[in-house]
Amino acid sequence: MDSDMKDLVCGMKVTAKSPHMLEHEGKSVYFCSAGCKAKFAADPAKYLQPPASCCSAHASAESAAPAPAVAGAVYTCPMHPEIRQDHPGACPKCGMALEPEMPSLDDGENPELVDFRRRFYWTLPLTIIVTVLAMAGHRLQLFDMATQSWVELALTLPIVLWAGAPFFVRAVQSVVHRSPNMWTLIGLGTSAAFIYSVVATVVPGVFPESFVAMGRVSVYFEAAAVIISLTLLGQMLELKACSQTSAAIKSLLGLAPKTARRIGAGGAEEDVPLTHVHVGDLLRVRPGEKVPVDGVVVEGGSAVDESMLTGEPMPVSKRPGDKLIGATLNTSGALVMRSERVGSQTVLAGIVQMVMQAQRSRAPMQRMADQVAGYFVVTVVAIAVLTFLGWGLFGPNSSNASSWVYGLINAVAVLIIACPCALGLATPMSIMVATGKAATQGVLFRDAAAIENFRKVDTLIVDKTGTLTEGKPRFDRAVAGAEFTEDEVLRLAASLDQGSEHPLAGAIVKAARERGLNLDKAVGFESSSGIGVRGVVGSRQLALGNTALMNQLGVDIGNLAGPAEALRAEGASVMYLAANGRAAGLLAVSDPVKASTPEALAALKASGMRVIMATGDGLTTARAVAARLGIDEVHGEVKPADKLALVDRLQREGRVVAMAGDGINDAPALAKADVGVAMGTGTDVAMNSAQVTLVKGDLRGIAQARAISNETIANMKQNLGFAFVYNTLGVPLAAGVLYPFTGWLLSPMIAALAMSLSSVSVITNALRLRGRSPNQGGGR
Repeated sequence: MDSDMKDLVCGMKVTAKSPHMLEHEGKSVYFCSAGCKAKFAADPAKYLQPPASCCSAHASAESAAPAPAVAGAVYTCPMHPEIRQDHPGACPKCGMALEPEMPSLDDGENPELVDFRRRFYWTLPLTIIVTVLAMAGHRLQLFDMATQSWVELALTLPIVLWAGAPFFVRAVQSVVHRSPNMWTLIGLGTSAAFIYSVVATVVPGVFPESFVAMGRVSVYFEAAAVIISLTLLGQMLELKACSQTSAAIKSLLGLAPKTARRIGAGGAEEDVPLTHVHVGDLLRVRPGEKVPVDGVVVEGGSAVDESMLTGEPMPVSKRPGDKLIGATLNTSGALVMRSERVGSQTVLAGIVQMVMQAQRSRAPMQRMADQVAGYFVVTVVAIAVLTFLGWGLFGPNSSNASSWVYGLINAVAVLIIACPCALGLATPMSIMVATGKAATQGVLFRDAAAIENFRKVDTLIVDKTGTLTEGKPRFDRAVAGAEFTEDEVLRLAASLDQGSEHPLAGAIVKAARERGLNLDKAVGFESSSGIGVRGVVGSRQLALGNTALMNQLGVDIGNLAGPAEALRAEGASVMYLAANGRAAGLLAVSDPVKASTPEALAALKASGMRVIMATGDGLTTARAVAARLGIDEVHGEVKPADKLALVDRLQREGRVVAMAGDGINDAPALAKADVGVAMGTGTDVAMNSAQVTLVKGDLRGIAQARAISNETIANMKQNLGFAFVYNTLGVPLAAGVLYPFTGWLLSPMIAALAMSLSSVSVITNALRLRGRSPNQGGGR
């Protein structure tokens, strides 16, 4: 019986030996983990429902049906991200097909694309026949011309009423929502041509004799049919191109493994779906496998390839105590890890969320396009009316058609060729592609404004610790006083510091252990906030701290002042050790400069950017690091409010400021800056305050981000320029402005093809960003 028991929350097999048990309504219910037990206790009814209706987040990969994921999806518009609903459909503002906010690897083909393809291919033969009859029917002489009009009507009805139905629905919605758009124009143009032709076929006698040509009142069923078929074709191409903009998110989602190898309490191992992993679980990661979730190494050692998330090509050595990022690749040794972040809390999930947020945000440049598009449709309709009246009143009459027929056809061409969609897609498509591309390079933009503003930055403020430096203090050296050796000074200081949680203390203890020094237990340990620690080690009363602590205790450190200042000038932090009231020596701990920092600063300076260091460290240490890196402007011993004031002052001077930092103390300045840049290796607070995150914490990412900004804005301008030129030339041509000079008129069918291709061209141009190198175009 035990073998048949299942965890009601996640579906895993459990036995009565499981320590996670709960009494419910007189029955014992067993679970695989404390997490599942807690979920059941919070809402038993949810998990006691029949399996067919269960939508548990822990459903196994084999039994998970795509329906629940679709049911819980949020659909939004690429042009109007404020439009959100729980089912597919069309945007009420622009009529574009709504897309899933979060793409899924299990997503099949776009259902709207499937629908449009079916409508297109089923009615394409009818469109071809109608067009042939319209163009050559009088030569083929299959019917008399009046009968031919009825044949064309019969063939066109399914095209207009079935194939074109989605377009007319969108056109009506645009009027109902008072948001005229591309579908308003297509609906007006197509219905005008179709309704005119129906009336001309059914009751031709209502038209004057001048409308009769070749034995019938001229009809334009072929115009309506071809416009709908070409619009369907254009939508198919557009939907196919749009689907590629989510490729970056899908590639990120695809990085995560599907299963993890969990080590049970008794040492037994089993492969479980990733959704079954809980915080605190022990997981084995074998060579060649991906790290399943974020966590820490507890056993073993290996080199882990983190390039898929950070862009860093070299594998990173991992030992017990080192952090692991989910979805990275274990290249060589076997590891046992403890999970710390799972599900939506992992670094990978955070990256996906940030990319999604950026893709759905609106660039400031888009506001101009929105304002233009708001008046565009109304203007086009007015031009179409003027075209109809102008041709009807002043146009030529020919043997084939009257001036009013010319007016109708040219007005339809004006309505069809105008493309507000190309204008509306110009910036969102560039943003979507650029943010996805940047994410694969370890640069995360929070929103479109950050992309647009980054290229304008002329001043960069950088924190020192964790930004310019590694943020991991390392023991440098010990200087011994009279009657002590360097090793003894280090041993005593490390013995005392075993009770301290300060990063500098950790560096000292680690160095002593690496040297094999025997550490004693400290008695009576106490910490004096901000100045040092005290305690008894062996027979000695020890104190370890800065100058303030030594002065407080009356310890004379005059003999050590010279070496201390020399070490500070090299960028090290200095602590004095006193034993029984006398100076025993000093210890220097340094924070090494990141290997990539000099190259990054050189590139930024070469681009003309002003670089300023602002750090909470002592001014002497700050100046030493700045001198080594060639930074001329230094602010030391600054508090968070001072950094904020520095950003504010520079902005009032007219500078466009970027702030790069990694700590909680940097958060106010990151939020205030025109562009805040957080190190991905820093605190969550810093990353939440910044508009850009560098996943690997490498300042070279700033140069990459600036290059991406330049490329993206150039691409957006190309798209806007193309849309503007297209409409500026297309609308007058369709209205027949050139007819008196060239005799050119634009067929509505050609106008429909041009309209469809304009949107596709904008999307295709945006997709070019995927192939651009992140180093191109930067720094200018």
